[in-house]
Amino acid sequence: MMGNITPITMPKFGLAMTEGKLASWSVPVGTDISAGQEIADIETSKITNGYESPAAGVLRRQVAPEGEMLPVGALIGVLADTDVPDADIDAFITKFNESFAPEGGGAEASDEPVRKAVTVGDLTISVQESGSSHEGVPVLLIHGFGGDLTNWLLTQPALSDTRHVISFDLPGHGESTKKVGDGSPVTFAETVAGLARELKIPRVHVVGHSLGGAIALELAKAHPDLVASLSLVAPAGLGSDINMAFINGFIEADRRKTLEPVVQCLVHDKSLITRQMLENIIRTKRLDGVVAGLRTIADTCFRDGKQAFPLRSVLETFTGPVQVLWGEADEILSVSGADGLPDAVTVVRYPDTGHMPQLEKAGDVSRALATFLDRAEA
Repeated sequence: MMGNITPITMPKFGLAMTEGKLASWSVPVGTDISAGQEIADIETSKITNGYESPAAGVLRRQVAPEGEMLPVGALIGVLADTDVPDADIDAFITKFNESFAPEGGGAEASDEPVRKAVTVGDLTISVQESGSSHEGVPVLLIHGFGGDLTNWLLTQPALSDTRHVISFDLPGHGESTKKVGDGSPVTFAETVAGLARELKIPRVHVVGHSLGGAIALELAKAHPDLVASLSLVAPAGLGSDINMAFINGFIEADRRKTLEPVVQCLVHDKSLITRQMLENIIRTKRLDGVVAGLRTIADTCFRDGKQAFPLRSVLETFTGPVQVLWGEADEILSVSGADGLPDAVTVVRYPDTGHMPQLEKAGDVSRALATFLDRAEA
């Protein structure tokens, strides 16, 4: 709030949200708003959420028109008392917009992300590409169990300033086909190799998170000529432990109250898990085939409460550069999986960080990836 003027800005519904569309205003200019009153509908990549006013006051301006896509933090409206002159509000809006810097600044310089469906065998894979005008070896981002390509929403824009970056939804996740086959990292790795062929990409830098890390290792094992380098973020495959309470809870929980403590295991800072994020997960799980696919993956990959795919040996034979990034407070996969790796593997541990450092330490992880990729190509 500045004086008697309060900015209404694009909210952040969930860790990975970087922008939203102002779908509609719920109240007209001149309405006396109370704190917590729903004033607009905000549309994200997943769902439309009602936006509750953070403060009380009269809605003096609707700065953003309906249908406009804006970054998180952008000014969409102004609250002010009726005795505040219009000239003061105009000056406030001008000053706010002049000083506003979008979250993750600089991403706007990269190519506009393009989402498309790619057929791989009998599967339809949802793919998002950005920075496609850049030359050089592309970067391929592989998310983990229960996630989707939005897990990289703070990583992809940062890397695509200088690189061609590809993220996608694994089978059984996001907007891709819900068939997962046997649910093994081997099967997923073959799908990834098929995706690279369909995209006519002969070589990629692979970044894998959690189960995506195991998939990346299997890909390097089966298709070493395809993989230029490996960046493994809190990866599966390097140890035997797995938090089965999280795995089973994520699959079974069907209400916000039961899902919240499960999803909070993903991060060190529990306040980062929002109501909107939980509701989005629940809605996704209600889609046909999602829960069955997750159960198949869990039964295959985590038999008897242990990781069923030891892949440390891949790091002994893979000849490309490798780095491992891990949160020291990971509650899903123990950071001890990073111990005792070959000397050639670069290991970075982040204090006070959980299982998703690409979200909790987004800037640090993006810089680590960019530096690593530069060195890999030097």
